[in-house]
Amino acid sequence: MKKIGPRKLEIPESPYRDLEFLESLEGRTLRILSEYVWPMARLEKLKVESTILFLGSAKASPASSNSILNKYYWEAEELAFRITKWGMNLKPRGRKYVVCTGGGPGIMEAANRGATRAGGKSIGMNISLPQPQLPNPYITPELSFTFHYFFMRKFWLLYKARAVIAFPGGFGTLDEFFEIITLLQTGKVSRKEVLLILYGQDYWDRVINFQALVDCGAISQDDVKLFSVFSSPLETFNFLKRCLPEMD
Repeated sequence: MKKIGPRKLEIPESPYRDLEFLESLEGRTLRILSEYVWPMARLEKLKVESTILFLGSAKASPASSNSILNKYYWEAEELAFRITKWGMNLKPRGRKYVVCTGGGPGIMEAANRGATRAGGKSIGMNISLPQPQLPNPYITPELSFTFHYFFMRKFWLLYKARAVIAFPGGFGTLDEFFEIITLLQTGKVSRKEVLLILYGQDYWDRVINFQALVDCGAISQDDVKLFSVFSSPLETFNFLKRCLPEMD
């Protein structure tokens, strides 16, 4: 009878170190959970209490005047500057009304840029896409996130927001705006907790005919009161400065 000696003992890899498992279909739940827990831990560590979310086109550019979108770049930069400067003087300092964006170029970059000019921190919540969208250079490094799942990114964009400002944009901006206004309309998000603003009346009047929705009976007249419309950084800032403390 052949004598069999002991095999060399090999310690198996821990599941959380097994990249093949983590990237598999079976590991999807863990990937989703990590995109929930990871930002929570980071935001708590850095003591971010509340945010102001900026939405808008990634195509707005500071270097060109060929598009109607481009003037909004500098207006977003100025508004974010004013909000950050104000928020940094509130107690606890630097924790309230932190500028938050989707982390990419265009209006997102402008808002992070304005916060940087004010000397404050700002958040960028980027998304991994087939054509990579790199985080813009003005995000505070420790507050730069990249998500795989759109729904987890949307959750964190809104979770700590006390105001959402939708600058002119395309499909992504429209998607985010309508999701938030639906949450407000259905009461899933309280109207007393989040202010929703459309910035740039000329643009939005051309793009969306809200009164037509009312006239057709698709929404009520009260639904149009779920958001406010402004067209200047100072006007928008004064509204936020007046209303946000009343909500706290």
